Amino acid sequence: MNEILDLWYSESLAEDAKFSIRIKEHIYSEKTPFQQIDFFNTDTFGKFFTLDGLIMITEKDEFIYHEMITAVPMAVNPNIKNVLIIGGGDGGASREILRYPTVEKVDMVEIDERVVRLCQKYLPITACKIDNDERLKMHFEDGLQFVKNSKEGSYDLILVDSTDPIGPGEGLFTNEFYNNCRRILSDDGILINQHESPYYPSYCKEMKRAHSKIKSNFPIAMVYQFHMPTYASGHWLFGFASKKYHPINDAKFEKWNDFKIKTRYYNTDLHVGAFMLPSYVKEELDNS
Repeated sequence: MNEILDLWYSESLAEDAKFSIRIKEHIYSEKTPFQQIDFFNTDTFGKFFTLDGLIMITEKDEFIYHEMITAVPMAVNPNIKNVLIIGGGDGGASREILRYPTVEKVDMVEIDERVVRLCQKYLPITACKIDNDERLKMHFEDGLQFVKNSKEGSYDLILVDSTDPIGPGEGLFTNEFYNNCRRILSDDGILINQHESPYYPSYCKEMKRAHSKIKSNFPIAMVYQFHMPTYASGHWLFGFASKKYHPINDAKFEKWNDFKIKTRYYNTDLHVGAFMLPSYVKEELDNS
């Protein structure tokens, strides 16, 4: 009689808490000069991949993250033409932003080319636009240096689709990085960054650290939330920073609706509600 293996992937959330998924197959594993990459297959979440033991995206809920990182800034400034994506090696952010016909150019900077190539192979649901849209140009280099070397006012939108502030992503949470982001944004420019989670202490610490630096570099710096079932606690945040646009008062919802972009998570009612944060989160951010 053959033994049926009971295989589980587990991610630590705190010293006494874990998030676990039963897996059907460990599809692929590779150690690059930058990080450990693993791909898995499951019944509930489909395929997913991890970097250094942390879930990046799953097939089941990736649309939530990628719609919220792109649709919010596009609703505030529907005239965005030049976009910079820092990180985003799975390709989901580029897929979503390239749905907008007004976007003319997207530079995507990913330090680890293997992430991109493996996602093209195992997660084409997110990587479908890579090498398939002439507006998208790939740069396999350090995002911190790319931003430092970019010309002033080059971009209308910067999406910092980074991993957590450890390992390769650490430099993307520094004052120098955010200062250079402000410099290379146009006067109408918007910065969206992966802003961690308010719930578990280690994540909350990084949330506050990022927010304190962003609000010291931008006159408008706010935070919005979304529900991501496979991220720590499910309660996750993006940061919105701009030189001039308020994310609600200056939103152009009619113009966004004119795009007729079919979404599964984002809508313009939710846009407003996403910025209405729980009291404990507001207190933590105010104290950052």
